[in-house]
Amino acid sequence: MNASRPWAVVFGGPSPEHEISILTGLQAERVLTESGDTVHPIYWAPSGEWFLVPNGTEAKDYLEGAPKSAKSLEVRLAPDPGFFAKKSFGNGALDIDAALLCFHGGTGEGGGAAALFDSMGIPATGSTLFAGAVGMDKLAFAGLMEVSGIPTLARRAVSVQSDPGFAGPYIVKPRFGGSSIGIEIAEDLPSARALAVNSPHLKNGAVLEPYLPHLVDLNIGFRTFPTLELTDLEKPLRGGDTAGLYSYAEKYLAGGSGTDAGLSSAPREFPANYPAAIHERAAELARAVADVTRLTGLVRVDLLLDEKKSELFVNEVNSIPGALSLYLWAPKHPALTVLRDALFEARDRRVVFPQAGHGGGVALRAAGGISSKLLGLG
Repeated sequence: MNASRPWAVVFGGPSPEHEISILTGLQAERVLTESGDTVHPIYWAPSGEWFLVPNGTEAKDYLEGAPKSAKSLEVRLAPDPGFFAKKSFGNGALDIDAALLCFHGGTGEGGGAAALFDSMGIPATGSTLFAGAVGMDKLAFAGLMEVSGIPTLARRAVSVQSDPGFAGPYIVKPRFGGSSIGIEIAEDLPSARALAVNSPHLKNGAVLEPYLPHLVDLNIGFRTFPTLELTDLEKPLRGGDTAGLYSYAEKYLAGGSGTDAGLSSAPREFPANYPAAIHERAAELARAVADVTRLTGLVRVDLLLDEKKSELFVNEVNSIPGALSLYLWAPKHPALTVLRDALFEARDRRVVFPQAGHGGGVALRAAGGISSKLLGLG
C-alpha cells in the first residue's frame, strides 16, 4: 500500500510542549519525504496562526517563530473546508489525503485538533476528541482506570472542600497536561493546596497522589493498526538523584543534540532488564488501557513498578507521545512503516460519530413559541 495523495505533517500548537512538538514533526516529515512521499509540513504557531513551511526545515528555523519562507494558511470550516493558502500566495486548497498530528499537550493532544480536522473533513491520526480529552485529564484518566479495575495509584483533586483520604508527602501535578512540566512535591495537604493556588501550571486544576520515590518509571507503546500491537518494555535511565521526579529535562533534553535529543537518544534500558512475568504483566495492562480508553494511533502507556513487590501500576497515557515513540517501534518496524500505517488508519478506518440534525424537525415543531418557555425565569 503506497501513498497516492500528499500527506500533511502538522506540529506546534498552543502548548507548553510546543518546541517538542516541532521536533517530533520535523522527524516525521523527514522520514516520509526521504522515502519519496509528498508531504505538506504545517506549523501551528503559538499565536494561533497556521503556516505551510518548506520541506526539510531544521529546529533552529523556528527560534523566532515560523521560518521566513513560510506561507500563511487559512483554516476554513465551511462551505469548502480545509487549509487554503492566503491570496498573496494563491488561493488554492491544500490537497491532503490524511494528516499526521504531532502535537504534544495542550489543545492539540487534548482532542481539540481531532475536532478541528474532523470539521475540515481531513482524516487525522491520533484519537478522537473524546478519548484524547480523557487521556489529557489526569483525574478523569485515573478514575477510568479505577472503575475498570486497572491498577493505578490513588489520585485525587487538590481541593479545599475535601481531603484526599491518604497522607503526604504528595506528588502534585497539573490536572490537564501531558508532560512533566509543573510537577511538585508537597510534604502535606496545606502545602499542596498552596502550590495549587500559586503555581501558574497548577492554578487551572491540580491533582495529587502519594509520593513513592522507590517506584520505577517504565514505558510501553501500542498501536491500533493494522491490528493491536505492543512494543517491548522500556526503562528510562535517570541521572543524579533517582529518588526525585522524572523531569521534563530528563525526558526531552537529555542524550544528545539535534532533532532527536531526549527522544530517540535519551538513556534507556531497552528492553528493560526484568523477568518475563513483568514484561507479560506490562503488556496485559497496555492492552487493557487500549480497550477501555478507545485510544487509537500511536500511544505510549507510562507505568510505575514496585520492584520489591513486582507490582505494576498504570500511571498515565500519552495519546501523541514524544517522537511518536518511533524509537520503541524500531526493533519491530521501520519508522516509515509505523508512520504510514498510522496515516492509513486515519484515512481508511476513520471514526465517525452520529451527527446532530437528524431529528426530522419533531422537537422543533413541538416546541411552540420560545417566549412561552421563558415564563417564570425572571
